[in-house]
Amino acid sequence: MQTHFTEEALKQPHIREADRVLRSCVHCGFCNATCPTYQLLGDERDGPRGRIYLMKQMLENPDDDGLVTEQTRLHLDRCLTCRNCETTCPSGVEYHKLLDIGRAEIERRVPRKASEQALRFGLRKALVDPRRFKALLKLGLTFKPLVPGALKNKLPPAPVDAGTRPDHQQHARQMLILEGCVQPGLSPNTNAATARVLDRLGIGLTPVSEAGCCGAIDFHLNAQDDGRARARANIDAWWPHIEAGAEAIVQTASGCGAFVKEYRDILADDPAYAEKAARVSELAKDLVEVLRDEDVAPLAIKESRKLAFHCPCTLQHAQRLGGAVEAVLVKLGFTLTPVADAHLCCGSAGTYSITQPELATQLRDNKLDNLEAGHPETIVTANIGCQTHLASAGRTEVRHWIEIVDEALAPATSDGSRAARSP
Repeated sequence: MQTHFTEEALKQPHIREADRVLRSCVHCGFCNATCPTYQLLGDERDGPRGRIYLMKQMLENPDDDGLVTEQTRLHLDRCLTCRNCETTCPSGVEYHKLLDIGRAEIERRVPRKASEQALRFGLRKALVDPRRFKALLKLGLTFKPLVPGALKNKLPPAPVDAGTRPDHQQHARQMLILEGCVQPGLSPNTNAATARVLDRLGIGLTPVSEAGCCGAIDFHLNAQDDGRARARANIDAWWPHIEAGAEAIVQTASGCGAFVKEYRDILADDPAYAEKAARVSELAKDLVEVLRDEDVAPLAIKESRKLAFHCPCTLQHAQRLGGAVEAVLVKLGFTLTPVADAHLCCGSAGTYSITQPELATQLRDNKLDNLEAGHPETIVTANIGCQTHLASAGRTEVRHWIEIVDEALAPATSDGSRAARSP
């Protein structure tokens, strides 16, 4: 794609990056064929190619605000950032990087209404602090009849008890774990189950309390400086453990994993953190990357269930790990049902299900129809956002896949530390 940036404009790092991404696009339109919002709305401006043209026009004309309207922002807001288009693109266009630049630019040029600003600020403050989120969650469950419908559906039933975590210090092999911000409240058993499964494989999982939200929520709600600040804080928290020999930084939420792997990019221009950020991104591993490389025979899985796996966009399109969880589950003896259109987004997309509820609900219901077609006992996934969004329909049970593996473990025999959990 030909661009028309001035030499002066190209002195700015974000314009140089936008120019690089734009020039890689050949405007073939293959991306529209797999874009969830284009499929629903049929509007060129609600597909990747149309959004690219909108952003190109906006960035090439920084002084012409007449080109940029609330309608422009609506089309960018409707994007799920699922990155399905990147998987489809034959030219390797890094669309999400252009979208981050475009969204920051339109936020500057077309200020939001006070109500929209308040919603986004509230989401950032409510979701990124685990203790605050747990307190708000408890309050919401206590007064659930009074909670507005859109939020009420997000409130979970009583989560599965987390049980106990093994002593991670008994193992020579050590990995870190990012506990997450909303997952400890919504699904506290996920990380505990991860610790128990890895314990069986001789791996100790070290939590680092100083590490907080990965920064994705701030960054994707256009508080990008705050997102970078959270990334720096996490790097500082993890660094002593990395220097002490931690093998990896494990994420059980694929959305967090995708963002931590991008620390190297978002901090590339920070001389104090660029090198450390690159090292952290290198060490970041989705849980499935750990298990697929281990001998899982010691897990001694003793039962099987009929499962449907929903592969989150952040796992298959951002981290390029499509099929990895399915392969591990089949290797462990589980039966997986076929899922049509598995490449399409469920509509969760971080805070999208709250900021764009109508589109998110359509995508959720379409996804559930496909997941339930094979009549699974349980739907499993790899991201807390997808898990909560799919479960909000009140249909088939939705869990994190590692919880199902944990429940299927045979009783421990070496020290009698735990027995298999009941579903």
